Amino acid sequence: MATLPTLPQFIGASAATREILQEIECAARSDAKVLITGESGVGKEVVAQLIHHKSRRQQANLVAINCAGIPDTLLASELFGHMRGSFTDAYRDKQGWLEQAHRGTIFMDEIGEMSLQMQALLLRFLESGEIQRVGSDRASTVVDVRIIAATNRRLVDQIAATEFRSDLFYRLNVIHIEIPPLRARRDDIPAFLDHFLQQFSESYRVVVPRLSDEALSQLTSAPWPGNVRQLRNVLERALLLSDHSTLGPADVADVSSSAIPPAAAASGRITLAEAERRHIEAVLREERGAVASAAEVLGLSRSALYERIKKHGIVAAKGTET
Repeated sequence: MATLPTLPQFIGASAATREILQEIECAARSDAKVLITGESGVGKEVVAQLIHHKSRRQQANLVAINCAGIPDTLLASELFGHMRGSFTDAYRDKQGWLEQAHRGTIFMDEIGEMSLQMQALLLRFLESGEIQRVGSDRASTVVDVRIIAATNRRLVDQIAATEFRSDLFYRLNVIHIEIPPLRARRDDIPAFLDHFLQQFSESYRVVVPRLSDEALSQLTSAPWPGNVRQLRNVLERALLLSDHSTLGPADVADVSSSAIPPAAAASGRITLAEAERRHIEAVLREERGAVASAAEVLGLSRSALYERIKKHGIVAAKGTET
C-alpha cells in the first residue's frame, strides 16, 4: 500500500497565523489562481503545498519551479516543453512542467523575476490553457492546471516601473495571501523553536536540548531578516555544535552577528561596500555556501548575487551550489 505524503505544517498560533490558515482552507476549496507574497524565508512554498494537498487536486502532481536565474530560452523549454530538433541538444520531444502538472498544481516561485517576454507567454497560456512547445508552430495540447504563484517583490511597484505586466498580475491575483515576516509574529517563535529542535534531534539522533531563558529571549527578540529559514539554520547549527543539554546565549550567538546587517553593527565606521560584503559573507556562511538559498534570504536573483560576489571578491563562494 502506498504511503501518503506527509502534510507540511504552517507553524504557529498567533492571530496572523490563524488568519493565514483560514485563507489556505478557503483557497483549497476552489481552483482559483493564488498569489502568495511575503519576504524570503516566510514559508510561501509551505502555503502552496498546503493549498494543493487540501484541494481536490491532491492526488495529482504538485510541480514546483523557481523562475529566478533561469534564462528565457531554458525556462520556456522547461515550462512548455520542446520538439526534437528545436535547438542544439534537443534530441527528443520533451514534456514541459505544465503538462506534467496536468490535473494538478504548478507552483511558480519568484514570479517577479520572470522577464516580460516570458510573462507574455505565460499570459497566453493562462488565457487559453493551450501548450505550444518550443519549436512547434501550433498548440499541441490543452492542460488543466491550477496556478499558484509567489514573490518576495512588490508587483505593484514593478508594474509602475514597467517590469511586470498588469494584465498578468490581475490574472494571478485572484486570491491573495500575504505572509507577514517573522518579526511581525513573534508569538509564533516559541512554537518554531520546539518544532525545529524536536525535528533536528530526531534527524541527528540526539537528546532534545532545552533553551535557557537568556537564549529564548535572544531568539524571540532578534530581527530575523531571513525569517523562518534563518531561524531554522541557527537552531540546526546550535544543536550540532553545542555539547550541552541546555543551549545558552553563546550557542545562538550567530543570531546577533548574522541576523543584523553589518552596517547596523558598524555604527558607520565602515563603508557601505564593506558592510554589503560582510553581510553577503555572513548569509553565505549561514546557508552553507548555497548561493540559491542565500540569494533568497538577501532578496536577490542568483545572477545579481553572483555579480556582487564577483564585485567583492568573495572567495568563499567559489564552487558553491548554483
